[in-house]
Amino acid sequence: SFYEELLSHGILKLLTAPIEGMVVKEGSCNYMAPQGISSVVKFYLKQSAGADVFYEQHVTHISLRDGKWEVSRKMGPTEQFDIVILTMPVPQILQLQGDIVNIINESQKQQLQSASYSSRYALGLFYEAGTQIDVPWAAQYITDNPCIRFISIDNKKRNIESPEIGPSVVVHTTMMFGSEHLDSDPAEVQQLILSHLERIVPSLPKPVSIKCQKWRYSQVTKAVPSCLGQMILHTQPLLICGGDGFTHSNFDGCIDSAMSLAEAVKSHL
Repeated sequence: SFYEELLSHGILKLLTAPIEGMVVKEGSCNYMAPQGISSVVKFYLKQSAGADVFYEQHVTHISLRDGKWEVSRKMGPTEQFDIVILTMPVPQILQLQGDIVNIINESQKQQLQSASYSSRYALGLFYEAGTQIDVPWAAQYITDNPCIRFISIDNKKRNIESPEIGPSVVVHTTMMFGSEHLDSDPAEVQQLILSHLERIVPSLPKPVSIKCQKWRYSQVTKAVPSCLGQMILHTQPLLICGGDGFTHSNFDGCIDSAMSLAEAVKSHL
């Protein structure tokens, strides 16, 4: 039903662009988001009957105060909430300070500590409108390069080639490269990726701008065990965590966790 709804609103479309080297599982179906994956999130926020959304809020402490959760952040005053739902990567839950440190019991802590993630870098290359990128594919999985795992001509992949919009190229590194260079100088990492990219696609024109993004928690390699999409850390008031770290890293995994979280929260209201 989630896919049907997103497809009917044009948020998702079937992936029809040529992707070289993609392993296709029998019976599976691949989609893409023409306006980017953030459009999926925006679609659901719009349906939330007026939820106030605040970005760039770095939560540091969660403590109990008079039957509510007091949440502190890096910048700005503390706030109190009746229910707190945590969906950040699991290692970041374990980095939170305050009463939460003692609220997470020993067996839960062990479960949470056993979750693991791959790390990668993503590189975005942006071009002026009208720039031609002459390759026969929209995206390609690379199997024989120590640095690059995936290259996508993003506008081709999304089927939105237009004379008004400049093309963009997205590059993802291998897991090994990501973990080896996790704390390297970003400028050096960018240069390394670009030099490998030049060898793989020598015909690439010079971009107008480049963005290099470190993705410390890229995909879940091992989910939190013995959890059905969520874990209740405290019942009254409710403190609960979920996300793909409790299922698996794809859209289905996110939906499974979201449904599980929604059921758990509903039963506490």
